[in-house]
Amino acid sequence: MIYCVEDERNIRELIVYTLESSGFHAKGMDSGQELMQELEKELPELILLDVMLPGEDGLEILSRLKASEVTRQIPVIMVTAKGAEYDKVMGLDYGADDYITKPFGMMEFIARIRAVLRRAGKEEKNQEVLQIGDIQIQVKQHQVLIGDQKVTLTLKEFELLKYLMENQGIVMSRDRLLGHVWGYDFDGETRTVDVHIRTLRQKLGHCGDMIETVRGVGYRIGG
Repeated sequence: MIYCVEDERNIRELIVYTLESSGFHAKGMDSGQELMQELEKELPELILLDVMLPGEDGLEILSRLKASEVTRQIPVIMVTAKGAEYDKVMGLDYGADDYITKPFGMMEFIARIRAVLRRAGKEEKNQEVLQIGDIQIQVKQHQVLIGDQKVTLTLKEFELLKYLMENQGIVMSRDRLLGHVWGYDFDGETRTVDVHIRTLRQKLGHCGDMIETVRGVGYRIGG
């Protein structure tokens, strides 16, 4: 089940129709209040969340979702107005898994959804523990520790850190990180990687400096 939170009826109905036509089960709602009511009945596989909503806006709703133990692991794609870079960056900072800008093509829209679902449901590699310096990833538990302190990461932050640690010392380009972690290659979207690297460094505290920027290329994690 995919929930679509969009206050414009025509857009909401078009999105739900497109999802249903593509083999998904979908349900539309026009406000955060209605979303919260539906979440009490059933947890979806993914939430499409418009930024501009009446009352509580999409960023506030996203913050609530990511603050709850019950809903924080549900992937969220933010839907933003054209050129609203601030909304995009804020959405990623708050833990959104992706964003898409109106107006959008339906083929790209479905591809983005499939990519997020693929990443959210992918099987972990056989290696159960990754460790570099004070950073430890317990893969099966989906847990990150700095020393003995647990660090709470979003799904994308976790996948990004895991991929860098699996390739310790290797410079990973932004395009490569985008393709592996987000599951698609889309010109101009490398800003997504930079935003997640920034928040990841902040959450890792004194270990954040282990993620090195290689100017003009991308990122690597040292030891």
